[in-house]
Amino acid sequence: MHAKMPGGLLAGFLLLLVPAQGFGLDLPRSGHPIFDRVVTLVADNFHDPSALDGFGAAVRQELDGGDPLNAKSTEPRVDAAIERILASLDASHTARFTQDSIAYYELADIFRYAIRHDMKRLFPPDGRASYAGVGMVTRMENGLPFVSDVYDGSPADKAGIRVGDEVLTVDGAPYREIESFRDRTGQKVEIRLRRNAGAQPFTTSAAVARLRPLPTFEKAIENSVSVNESDGRRIGYLRLWTLSSPDGLDIAARELATGRLKDADGVVVDLRGRWGGGPPDAAELFVGDTPNFRLISRGGKDMLANVRWRRPVVAIIDEGSRSGLELFAYALKANGIPLVGTRTAGALLAGRAYLLPDDSMLELAVSDAVIDDGVRLEGRGVEPDVPVPFALPYAGGRDPQREAAMEEMRRILAKG
Repeated sequence: MHAKMPGGLLAGFLLLLVPAQGFGLDLPRSGHPIFDRVVTLVADNFHDPSALDGFGAAVRQELDGGDPLNAKSTEPRVDAAIERILASLDASHTARFTQDSIAYYELADIFRYAIRHDMKRLFPPDGRASYAGVGMVTRMENGLPFVSDVYDGSPADKAGIRVGDEVLTVDGAPYREIESFRDRTGQKVEIRLRRNAGAQPFTTSAAVARLRPLPTFEKAIENSVSVNESDGRRIGYLRLWTLSSPDGLDIAARELATGRLKDADGVVVDLRGRWGGGPPDAAELFVGDTPNFRLISRGGKDMLANVRWRRPVVAIIDEGSRSGLELFAYALKANGIPLVGTRTAGALLAGRAYLLPDDSMLELAVSDAVIDDGVRLEGRGVEPDVPVPFALPYAGGRDPQREAAMEEMRRILAKG
């Protein structure tokens, strides 16, 4: 039987809305509305007052340096200045996101309550965050965009796009996360890729869909489920892309209790996600001591009320395991469940979203997060028990971390 989740974990979950603290730091202003709004929000709400002296120095440097920021400064100058002053805080959950990035739309959905009064204006007519895309995310490596995530079951997945592919063009134009697919919903686009270093590019066709972030994550969680048989043992796999989606954990519980994973001898749970969030006791699904519990209606229909997985578990982690997913990983490790991969992000603070005058979004750390007796994962992360590196460029869909996790599960099952 697994040990209980440490009780102090209740203090560490990602808050989506935390009241302002009102530090009231008085800092000079540039006259530029976006920059000045960021300065005010940080001064009034950032969780650590001791960091504000350094922040103030960074602000003054932007106003008094060789190219002083002012009301007429160019957009690139303002963008760079905001990035620098936020970097001076050296904190997770603290960044600005613009409408040309997938992250903006995903965070708008996650923080939809915090910006609820603007949702219908931002996403007419129903106020639901969405964007046109194919379900892939890229990351810049050596100045080139490589596919870092392909959402399970997405158009990109169906088109055969793999993690590690270099993205060259979309319909002959340079690739842009949002702009390449804008106003193309329901149409097909030609995506030109390079799979191996120095290889000839190839083209694949993908259907552009209107993607709602949290439902997209839920579908990806459901579509990630698989079962492989090895040496007479059935090993299940499940990827938790985020804990922020309303039904994500319920999907996992249903698959474990009554779905495709119910007869698995062990499960590999993949915590290499996009965002954290979720309840602080999410890992109870795998480490809780309370009994399985279901309700049965008069008609005989079962309703799951409390699911606990009692068979072996191995988890995969990397720098994409952040916030609530790090809390999940910490709880698994504390209960003796092996972690495979690389260190988690070290990004466990409580964040809140604020809209800026140009409708870009500021995510700001507004509360510290502490586990047990003063343990902080911020800046530290959770280390794997089985270190396995992963090189993104030209990975060709190969996943050494998943392979190692499967091997670890085979080893555990072979020991009985």
